Amino acid sequence: MDAIILAPMEGAEVRALVRCVGEERGWPADWLNDGVKGFLSKVSLGRVVLSAPGITVRCTSVEHLLALKLSAWRDDLDIADAVRLLTEFGTALNREQTWEILEEYLVSGAELKAWYGFQDIWEAVHGRPQ
Repeated sequence: MDAIILAPMEGAEVRALVRCVGEERGWPADWLNDGVKGFLSKVSLGRVVLSAPGITVRCTSVEHLLALKLSAWRDDLDIADAVRLLTEFGTALNREQTWEILEEYLVSGAELKAWYGFQDIWEAVHGRPQ
């Protein structure tokens, strides 16, 4: 699972807690990956998925996830995920408005690849422009 840690705890302390959770559940030592932070240009706060004393876990926003999938664009899994995320993002905006929102979350250096991927999935979801 990819994650970024925004709390004031030290990284080593968080990793120790993550290791304990993994051991309790029989998960591999690398079950939580905070390496994703190297690909983020900014952080988005999506819905809360867990709230307990001392911890709040949020998923990232749909538009941010979509931008990351477009930036990666590695295989059929990214393509299927991107189509699902674009569908979830909604249809209230046109192509240009949607792209403008996604641009702020793209991984630096992957903008052109993301643009071509976006064109493909937009047409898959909404059809070709007239």
